[in-house]
Amino acid sequence: MIDPSFEGRRAFILENTRLQAPPHTPELELYLADEITPIWRMTEEALAEIGLPPPFWAFAWAGGQALARYVLDNREIVAGKRVIDFASGSGIVGIAAMRAGATSVLAADIDGFCGAALSLNAQANGVTVDFTDANLLESPAPAADVILAGDICYEKPMTDAVMAFLIAARAAGATVLIGDPGRSYFPRSGLTKLAEYQVATTRELEDREVKKTCVWTLSD
Repeated sequence: MIDPSFEGRRAFILENTRLQAPPHTPELELYLADEITPIWRMTEEALAEIGLPPPFWAFAWAGGQALARYVLDNREIVAGKRVIDFASGSGIVGIAAMRAGATSVLAADIDGFCGAALSLNAQANGVTVDFTDANLLESPAPAADVILAGDICYEKPMTDAVMAFLIAARAAGATVLIGDPGRSYFPRSGLTKLAEYQVATTRELEDREVKKTCVWTLSD
């Protein structure tokens, strides 16, 4: 079994991933899984045996890459502002926001492993990002100027809950940006497209090797 302590999780990540630049954000480096790292070859049953939930933090998903790219190229979105990276995973979006000049970033993900991954990835990129594993959907959003959310539309109930949360945050004054590569449950209304990218990925993660991925904001 994996040592459940914070340091134990960090050690596991270091042993089973490698530091590399995601294709769409070459100026960032993250500890990620690929075909030459041990975790890439583990089956779902093997992961369960060692007490590891699905390691979403070990991959740079297309929506997160697109959102990070947009933030890095449009720094005024986050510069000098308080940012929440919702469903942070590896932390790529929050790290991009700090590199783009955000005053502070709170990365939020209910998987505690994401906190360990974020600590390593933030350190590798020379930034500091705060982390919480609290479920933000269970209470009003913490005070923030900008909320960034990548790859949040995998399941309908979760999508509905997250969109309600983001709409409430927008009503409270936050700017909301969403990165999505055309997931089945992504809303078809109430959004304005800001950018479109072709993000390189892999068939182990997606249905094609390049995913058209868009960045959206909630419409006024």
